[in-house]
Amino acid sequence: MMLPLEGIRILDLSRQLPGPYCTLLLGDLGAEVIKVEEPAPRWPPIEETDPTRLALDRNKKSITLNLKTSHGREIFYELAKRADVILEGFRPGVTTRLGIDYETIKKINPKIIYCSLSGYGQDGPYRNLVGHDINYIAVGGVLDITGESGGPPIIPGVQIADLGGGGMFAAIGILVALIARERTGKGQFIDVAMLDGVVSWLSIHAWMFLAGFHVFPFKRGEMVLNGGVPCYNVYETKDGKYVAIGALEPWFWENLCKTLGQEDFIPYQFATGEKGMEVRSALRDIFRTKTRDEWFDLLKDKDVSVGPVNTINEVFSNPQVLHRKMLIEIDHPTLGKIKQIGIPIKFSDTPGRIRSPPPSIGQHTEEILQSLGYGKEKIVELRKENVIR
Repeated sequence: MMLPLEGIRILDLSRQLPGPYCTLLLGDLGAEVIKVEEPAPRWPPIEETDPTRLALDRNKKSITLNLKTSHGREIFYELAKRADVILEGFRPGVTTRLGIDYETIKKINPKIIYCSLSGYGQDGPYRNLVGHDINYIAVGGVLDITGESGGPPIIPGVQIADLGGGGMFAAIGILVALIARERTGKGQFIDVAMLDGVVSWLSIHAWMFLAGFHVFPFKRGEMVLNGGVPCYNVYETKDGKYVAIGALEPWFWENLCKTLGQEDFIPYQFATGEKGMEVRSALRDIFRTKTRDEWFDLLKDKDVSVGPVNTINEVFSNPQVLHRKMLIEIDHPTLGKIKQIGIPIKFSDTPGRIRSPPPSIGQHTEEILQSLGYGKEKIVELRKENVIR
């Protein structure tokens, strides 16, 4: 069965989390992803058992290239001639210094789609600032509205900027550019900034603020969707675990109140201030009378939007997660059976597929070089010159 992105070749120059997550999504859907890696990476040490590598690099090939050498660049240019997409995650200006920037590559391959993924984008006063996820969600406002009222900002457990603001938007941009190329015959440059993605994720909060809709405060732990009202909150249970209640619609809230025998709470769904604190306090006391799973079993059948707050271990034994095949197992040549997160997008006719395990660094160097016409003697020479590993 044909994969939806079969025949698309991507050169992935990215490191860390955002870029590799982007190419993970595209690789699962059939794209041929070639990781272009340093022969001697500086940090972190990339080993076969590195968790980031095992989590993000299935369905990919790996070639080592020293792009600071003329021979390394020549090989990259040959790869670029045959590629559809290049993804890079360096600081702005690095690819220009290396001689592999978009302006250079498009002269070699006018149809190339070249995606630069960075923290703050290719222009603007912050373009040269270094950063990580925590910095981008701080500047983008997400960190300020995450946490309890009166407390400090709480760092989310998942990298919102890296994965959502960066990797996913890069994947969307690449897919859109591929569709545009089908219509125009031209490639293009894509500038994805993780900060832009974070700001975009503010969505309804941003609209309410920009529209001057100040009925609710824009403060940590005091908004409708971050813990400021009784109907959308997290409550501790008898066993020290938690349930999440998301009763935003009036009928869900009514169902909850009636099930708890607290019909008098119905008018206070979105109560703030003292009354809101009073209702939340009463709900806390009620939820501490049963265990998390007892509450979930009771409320899920009462048409109440409820969810158990699962640990990571519990996520991967959850019946819905397992039914949706979001935990799978693949064969690894040296590690045996390894578990992987499944493919999140389900297609009826062209489903994604895991075709190969994560490669070791440089595993496909010789194979790729031979496909470009390099003989064994030349490959040995390149290795001696530290162009490849």
